[in-house]
Amino acid sequence: MPSGLVALALGGFGIGLTEFLIAGLLPQVASSFAVSEAAAGWLISGYALSVAVGAIALTAATARLPRKEVLVGLVALFVVGNLLSALAPNYPVMLLGRIVAALCHGSFFGIGSLVARSLVAPEKKSRAVAVMFAGLTLANVLGVPFGALVGERWGWRVAFWAVTAIGVLALAGIAALVPDGAGETRPPTVTGRSDPAPADGLRAQFRAFRSWQVWLTLTATALSYGGMFGAFSYIAYTFTEVGGFSSSDVAWLLMVYGVGLVVGNLVGGRAADRDRDRALVLALLGLAVTLAVFGLLAGSATASVILVFLMGLFGFAGVPGMITRVTDFAHGAALAASANVSASNIGNALGAWLGGLAITAGLGYTAPLYVGAGIVLISVVVMAVAARQAESPAPQITAHRV
Repeated sequence: MPSGLVALALGGFGIGLTEFLIAGLLPQVASSFAVSEAAAGWLISGYALSVAVGAIALTAATARLPRKEVLVGLVALFVVGNLLSALAPNYPVMLLGRIVAALCHGSFFGIGSLVARSLVAPEKKSRAVAVMFAGLTLANVLGVPFGALVGERWGWRVAFWAVTAIGVLALAGIAALVPDGAGETRPPTVTGRSDPAPADGLRAQFRAFRSWQVWLTLTATALSYGGMFGAFSYIAYTFTEVGGFSSSDVAWLLMVYGVGLVVGNLVGGRAADRDRDRALVLALLGLAVTLAVFGLLAGSATASVILVFLMGLFGFAGVPGMITRVTDFAHGAALAASANVSASNIGNALGAWLGGLAITAGLGYTAPLYVGAGIVLISVVVMAVAARQAESPAPQITAHRV
């Protein structure tokens, strides 16, 4: 495994920790700054909104810069944001720190995925992306318990100091281990054509969005995330109100889900390198079926444990393939890779909203699972259409340097 991939995975781990650990620290932070739970919640929702905006804005703003230098700058921004949070004297500065840290999130994974795939042979590109995202999935497993444990023993500020230190290590690792010029050559297109330079002009970056395959992939990404997180947002209620678990069981059940994410990410990367579109359709179909069956069997404790693992596995199995697919059809445009991250966050918000509507309508705490299954089923159709069209693709728009 190239050492540069390890550095990218460490950066992904740090960014993932920043996103997830706040959930375990929210009561302490709210008490420290004497703000309401609702106000403290903006430290989560504000982060998510900033990810969606930053993914597009920063990628567009840095379109002409070398990708390694951009990654170093993004991780430096991440360090500054977490340092602000660790030192925050009041709530507005804390929120500002969260926003600053979030701005780098989408661009890091978008541009980083292009750099990661450039470090390995073309037939291993999805596996390389999976390795980089392994840091994020591991953070999903450890983030909340890490924040809660550190916060309980040493205070919430220590948790942010720890993440800041991880960011500094990732910054040094990327600077030292990622080769100069990594990701600067456009990846081979789906037709096998390889262009000598990346699509670095801003107009060229946007021209990549003239490909229907790019839009279909972004749509499938948003729907698949929307379905999974629409169900996941209310999964604690499903466990306690339907499955009969105690509130103390929720933490380890979420870790089971996180382990599924890790396994699904790695398995999905390998499967995508063999037959990407088939692997994506099967992963999405598996997620839709899992959510529907979960709704039927949520009253069974044993079934719930198995199904929440499968929910994580199928939910993240398509991520590496979606990233490489959108960048292939966008001819290496970094803006398309970052747009994929924005699409996933838009999907998260949409799914959580629809799941909440179902509960408010009195349909019960299994309703978000069925809503999620329906959303993912639409993504299966979108992905199947995209795969069918790609078998005899129309000429794709090539993004030239401008």
